[in-house]
Formats: sequence, structure tokens, C-alpha cells
Amino acid sequence: MGIRRTGQQDLDEVWRRYKEHNDPQARDELILAYSPLVKYVAGRMGSGLPPHIEEADLVSYGLLGLISALERFDPSRHVKFETYAIARIKGSILDELRALDWVPRSVRSWARKVEAAVTTLENRLGRAPTDEEVAAELGVPAEEFQEILNQISCSTIVALDEFWDTAVSGQEKAALIETIEDKEARDPLQEFRTSALRKTLADAIRRLPERERVVIGLYYYEGLTLKEIGEVLGVTESRVSQLHTKAILRLRGRIKEDLDLEALVR
Repeated sequence: MGIRRTGQQDLDEVWRRYKEHNDPQARDELILAYSPLVKYVAGRMGSGLPPHIEEADLVSYGLLGLISALERFDPSRHVKFETYAIARIKGSILDELRALDWVPRSVRSWARKVEAAVTTLENRLGRAPTDEEVAAELGVPAEEFQEILNQISCSTIVALDEFWDTAVSGQEKAALIETIEDKEARDPLQEFRTSALRKTLADAIRRLPERERVVIGLYYYEGLTLKEIGEVLGVTESRVSQLHTKAILRLRGRIKEDLDLEALVR
């Protein structure tokens, strides 16, 4: 994921020309310099998609996100552009995939049922339920539940990004990058809400079963692919995909539950 540039000073000068003078040539140079980010994100997201979704399409969707990031990025905030751009690129690709409606309604329905079943069992048992317990709660055989998880895994790409599509953030959409503390921010309420949301997510991750917590850490924080995580854990890529899916469903259920409780006490 190397960035094509001859030196940081050169790139800083290109940024200056683009932001201060809206130089179209500087814009093109920045797109070329940061285009490897699009390839990187498209490659990671494409690993969990059906075969008919081509990586070239994801790259074209991601380029729109890169261009949007270039236009909106404010260098004075002292945030790495790469970090900001990756969030925008992911969002752009996800928006296009949603518009294609490539996930069957039945799969979305099962995702909601599994999420609700996991949350119900955790509240009842006081611990993370086993696959067998979730299958029993859903009224399906254990083998069928594993197949359901495989189908859902294709609908949970960049799932952590979706947590921020909530009114609690005070915005229509908010990417992870937008939860980074801005020392010059003047809105204490927004800072409080952002901090609470980050704390909720961190607490939910800590409560995950160990293997699911490891998968989340290696995938989202270390940048490993599902195949690489499988090699680390000594399991198949398909099993890692199942662990990732279960972790995401647990996190989504817990965060929604916490946000609902917060709304009730207001």
C-alpha cells in the first residue's frame, strides 16, 4: 500500500497548490499518488464478496471516494490523509454495493434474526452463547446455522463502519475517522456523544469471546486478510469468516441495545 511520491516535501507542495489555488494538475497528481489506497481497500473488501462482484468495479467505486476525500480533507486538522481517505473510500464502495442490492432479502432477514437471538441469549445466560445455543434459539439444526453464517458473512463487509450511521453521532453519517478527537473542536456535546460511542464499542469488543476478539483485532487494527488470520489461528478462511460474522452480529446487537437504553434514560 505504498504511496507514489518522491518525497514528503514534494507532496506537501502539491497539497498546497491544490488547496490554495485549486490547481487541477495538482489534483490529478494527488489522485495518482494516493491511488494505491483504492486498490488496497478494494482488495480487502472484495475478499468477502460474491464472485460476480469484480475488483475492477470496486476500484472505480473507490476512486469516487478518494476524489471526495481530496476535496473535503483539511490538512490543518493534523490527521493523516491516508487514514481519512480509507474511510471515505470504504464508504463510497459500500454505498455503491448497497445501491446494487446484491444481498438477498432472506440473508438480511437472517442477519437480523441471528443478531436478535445472540442478544437475547446473552441477556438470559449472562455470557456469550455457543453456536448450538443460538441454533436452538432460532429453531434450526446446527449445520443449517453454519450455512446461514456463511451467507451472512457476505453482507457484513466493513461492518464496523456501519455502527456510525446513527442519530447519536449527531450526523447523517459518520465514519470512524470522524470520531478522532479534534483539539480545536468547540462542541462539547458532540465530543461527549463521540466519546460515549467509542467507549460503548470498546466495551463491546472486550466482551467478545477470545477468538472473535482476536479476529476483530487482526482484521480491523492489524490489517490482516481473512486468509492470513486463518494461518495465525490454524483454521480455514471459511471458519475465520464465520468468526468475523458472529463477532459483528454480537457487536451490532450490543451497541444497539446500549443506545436504546441511553435513549430511554434521557
